[in-house]
Amino acid sequence: MPPPNLPHRQSGFTLIEIAIVLVIIGLLLGGILKGQELINSARVKNLATDFRNIPMFIYGYQDKFKALPGDDSAVTTHLTGATAASTPASKQGNGVIDGQWNSTTGTDESVLFWQHVRLAGLAPGVTTVPSPLPGNYNPQNASGGIIGIQSGTTDTGETPIKGADGKAIGGAYVICSTGILGKFVKQLDIQIDDGNTAAGSMMATPTSGYVKGASATATASIDDASSYTVCMGV
Repeated sequence: MPPPNLPHRQSGFTLIEIAIVLVIIGLLLGGILKGQELINSARVKNLATDFRNIPMFIYGYQDKFKALPGDDSAVTTHLTGATAASTPASKQGNGVIDGQWNSTTGTDESVLFWQHVRLAGLAPGVTTVPSPLPGNYNPQNASGGIIGIQSGTTDTGETPIKGADGKAIGGAYVICSTGILGKFVKQLDIQIDDGNTAAGSMMATPTSGYVKGASATATASIDDASSYTVCMGV
């Protein structure tokens, strides 16, 4: 006689097992998101450090040589292997870092600024100006973009970026950093300035198609995934 049919037991997860799996997945996702948040915060911190360190290079050089790096007319006496700027002509030693922050003219003061602070032991990097520029010469930021410096100006035709009011960034010097994602731009402006990317001492404009005197982009119009050039007056 055949054995009676036994009740069939369905295989699968119990509600408790499913709940445990969901908790584990939640913890993993939380850890990943937290880790990404820490990475982003570290990147913004590094970008902010660039803007804060460069004025220290200027003050350190002035303390040593009583001159401005890039503008130092006696740099060949002060530093072995240094090159004295020759453009713009007859403007060396006037207390101004002439030349645009992203200049590709190797004799500009804004270009030779980096050679002078490096030979003075104030900053790391190559001391031979390559051709063409920037090559590996300009320092890079945490996003892989280049960093540059020039003297501040009230002339909107010469300033790197002009604000929503049409005015240039204020400050004796202007530091610019390229290739920064919009999501970092907004955090950076909050951390260093006033949170308004079209006003104050820090402004941003799209890196693509950048021209001197470009209009700054308002915070509400910053695209998290787009690349921006950020400039700050110090």
